[in-house]
Amino acid sequence: MIIKGLQKLTLLDYPGHLACTVFTGGCNFRCPFCHNASIVLGEGSENYSEEEIFGFLEKRKGRLDGVAITGGEPLLQKDIADFMRHIKSLGYKIKLDTNGSFPEKLKELINEGLCDYVAVDIKNAPNKYSETVGRLGYFPERVAESVDFLMNCGIEYEFRTTVVAELHMAEDIEEIGKWIKGAKRWYLQSFVDSGDLISSDMHGLSTKIMNQYIEIARNTYQVLNFVVYNYTTTIYSCLCHNLHKM
Repeated sequence: MIIKGLQKLTLLDYPGHLACTVFTGGCNFRCPFCHNASIVLGEGSENYSEEEIFGFLEKRKGRLDGVAITGGEPLLQKDIADFMRHIKSLGYKIKLDTNGSFPEKLKELINEGLCDYVAVDIKNAPNKYSETVGRLGYFPERVAESVDFLMNCGIEYEFRTTVVAELHMAEDIEEIGKWIKGAKRWYLQSFVDSGDLISSDMHGLSTKIMNQYIEIARNTYQVLNFVVYNYTTTIYSCLCHNLHKM
């Protein structure tokens, strides 16, 4: 396992749980707006050993009840299943963040009972995936396979989209809404520069434009909870819309 970071307490990364967050290194995408560029590119930060992580979790038994595993892309790690098995043996629930591009591995982990909650980044409308993930010619068939599996396998999950001025148009939000229509949760996140980006030319949307996109999403996406996050790396402001009450 390549482990590049440990956040010892989060009230946000794993909904409903007191958790810590483990950051794995490396990613198969190169999203220009990625806010963890140093982790994705393997630069800067020191590595943590698995023993350090397990030792920390041993000490936090009874205080924390969940572990969020993010990246980077955790499913790139060849030892991810063994790592998750050990965490589960300590009594923790696990939330997995993934870009959805490894459906076979995702299915294996879920079918073995190693995931309790999964979050998948829906980067953009299918026809704009290549540009958005920084991979020439990429089309998200494998992401779609992960999306379909999560919507039908019974596990708790969420989809989320970070909206960037240079990459997302109104019609893209509409296409994403049609793609994942009927899913349990979709989070829209307005991009904020973390200072650790792959590209320096990315910008968030104005409140006016973001609100327009929210209305478009609401009109195309039929689900119980539609959530809008406007965030920095440490502060989240959440507005939740219950569509069945609107």
